[in-house]
Amino acid sequence: MPSSISVGREARKANRRLSPRAMFLREFFRRPVMVGSIIPSSNRTIRRVLDRVDWGNVRMFVEYGPGVGTFCQAVLDRLGPDGQYVAIDTNPDFVAYLRDTVRDPRFSVVQGSAEDVESIVADHGHESADYVLSGLPFSTLPPGVGDRIVAATRRVLRQDGAFLVYQFNPNVRNFLTPHFDHIDYEIEWWNVPPAQIWWAWKD
Repeated sequence: MPSSISVGREARKANRRLSPRAMFLREFFRRPVMVGSIIPSSNRTIRRVLDRVDWGNVRMFVEYGPGVGTFCQAVLDRLGPDGQYVAIDTNPDFVAYLRDTVRDPRFSVVQGSAEDVESIVADHGHESADYVLSGLPFSTLPPGVGDRIVAATRRVLRQDGAFLVYQFNPNVRNFLTPHFDHIDYEIEWWNVPPAQIWWAWKD
């Protein structure tokens, strides 16, 4: 009987053989409630979400639900040499995929819940995060989870930091407004489906 270590290695090899799009599609059909979209975000959406980040002052950048790393290279290309980028995902297949495919000393991926962002940031040597990015499908999360994630996000953000959220459902505003007074909003039409983009500022 093969050991759990050898099974894990084989799973990682299988994940590496998949293209990012194929991996994303496979996980969507496995866990549609948690993945939330059938295809990754467009390059225009990525640029637009990240354009408002003050990259010269980023020491800790956090992402919830990175999936196959659609935003990873774009963030790393902008992040300074002393910055840290921590991605948090509950899906062990996505976590394994990112650990095998994103090779950058500034990047680390944690298998866990975004509700625990404060302890995760502290474990990485920081008191706060400068920006938090999320593509989590808030409207389909279990009751109470979305509210707890947003509350924890506001607490972990530094003053003038922001929660960057891209969604396909406008109901995400209902999660953001109890915790953030200053929220900017735009739509990126060059995405399938069109992406709702929110910048919730801690000011």
